[in-house]
Amino acid sequence: MIEHLNEVNDIEIIDVHDERFKTYGRIIECIDVSELCAYMNAHTDIPSSGNRYAASVEEMEVMDACRVIQSRIYGGMPIEIGYCNGVNSTYNGFEYHKGSEINIAVTDFMLVLSHTWKIVNNTIHTEDAEVFYIPAGTVIEMYQTTLHLSPCRVHEEGFKDIVILPRGTNTPLSEEEKKLRDESGDREGELLLQKNKWVLSHPDREPLMKQGAHPGLIGENKELKF
Repeated sequence: MIEHLNEVNDIEIIDVHDERFKTYGRIIECIDVSELCAYMNAHTDIPSSGNRYAASVEEMEVMDACRVIQSRIYGGMPIEIGYCNGVNSTYNGFEYHKGSEINIAVTDFMLVLSHTWKIVNNTIHTEDAEVFYIPAGTVIEMYQTTLHLSPCRVHEEGFKDIVILPRGTNTPLSEEEKKLRDESGDREGELLLQKNKWVLSHPDREPLMKQGAHPGLIGENKELKF
């Protein structure tokens, strides 16, 4: 698959097992996620257009894997388990969180990644990104300094991705939290779109822009081919 992806794209697609992934995160191999993946295959579908995101799915959060991940990866801190399914194939933007994100590849997909330290004046260029191929069954931890967004598909039918984060992430800000953000005087506040979710959108990514995301991703909004 990765050989084909590199043939049809004009940028390098990197295997997640490559050494270059180590600055973005790590591969986790010691946790059984089969029950979570089985739930995704039985109870979630892929939309015909766009993406579908659910921050928290109670049925997955009562599984044994949730308890193990919460203990081993997050040191007992509360977490949420949700998913992102879709047919996205473009960069669109970046987000980051304060705390690691776990991704479980139910299907193959690609991730477009960069680093928070490459943000300058609340902007970052698409050329500062690298693209990684994540095969189905892979569990990765992305560090909080890793810029990312939706996966990109490598199959016509789309992708399925389990997303695990500190509890409350990607939920709406209260009016008081919005007020504190706007009055903070900290330029990072311009990027805070939801709880624990800082976003730099490509200006062409209409859904994000309509939500009020900061237009901080500059350059071509590349489309990845498969």
